[in-house]
Amino acid sequence: MLDKQWTVEIHITEDDNDDLTTARAVLLTRSGTRHESIGYARRNPADRPVPEIGDELAVGRALADLADKLTGDAAEDVAQLAGHGRPA
Repeated sequence: MLDKQWTVEIHITEDDNDDLTTARAVLLTRSGTRHESIGYARRNPADRPVPEIGDELAVGRALADLADKLTGDAAEDVAQLAGHGRPA
């Protein structure tokens, strides 16, 4: 059995008022494919600032976008193998 490992780096930044959290998820595969996704979370001004909630939302959104990109890559690869893909 072949064991592989991909690592996703996640960088989280918050503005000075804890109103906006930005997460950047970066995946670099061993073959050199690089994907970067961004997720945002905005705090409702009426809510208490709880940075962990913003982190969770922003990271979840960045990872969901990353998952969509990987699924799209796989679908495109399958289509190319079946002879239905876009010419390179």
